[in-house]
Amino acid sequence: MGMGMGVILFSVMNNTMDLTRGPMGIPGIPAVGFFGHALTAKWEWVLLAASCYALVFLLANNLKRSALGRILVGISEDEVFCQSLGKNVGWAKLQSFVFGAMLAAIPGALYAHYVSYIDPSSFTIQESIFVLSIIIVGGMGNLWGSLAATAFMILVPEALRFVGLPGGIAANVRQMLYGAALILVIWLQHSQGAGREHGVPKSMG
Repeated sequence: MGMGMGVILFSVMNNTMDLTRGPMGIPGIPAVGFFGHALTAKWEWVLLAASCYALVFLLANNLKRSALGRILVGISEDEVFCQSLGKNVGWAKLQSFVFGAMLAAIPGALYAHYVSYIDPSSFTIQESIFVLSIIIVGGMGNLWGSLAATAFMILVPEALRFVGLPGGIAANVRQMLYGAALILVIWLQHSQGAGREHGVPKSMG
């Protein structure tokens, strides 16, 4: 459903000329400024992004430990049983959706102000697949795992650029190596999870 909504929103943004200027995009987005100082240096943007991430991480961690977080965990495990305990499943889902959309808007706004231009091609299904891959690799509900997965999925492709490969096959080989690394990480994660479920020590998973 999420993927379908992404495709629908892309089509809406691409065809709503009065609101988004369609494929021409929105240019001239000003840089973020504080007390009259516009952020122009890259280190300033890194500091701002790191601060926003720390805040989002803290909020998500507190949500995970809250009553709403426990209800969401219960819904993911067994929605019918959670509802039978008198929990308002629909309201919890709505809160989760709003909270997730709010957090997703933060990096989107930072990106728009950093590049000063956005168009519908900035928000395609590839971005949704990338975020979904982070969740799969990092683990559902695992904040530290998501952080590690993000670093892995961003840094590994960049590191593979430094592998001395012939220009004609470099791009394809890098994609193959990256895909193999992803499969290996997911397989190791699944093996460890299965080991924990059956009481097998992690080293034997």
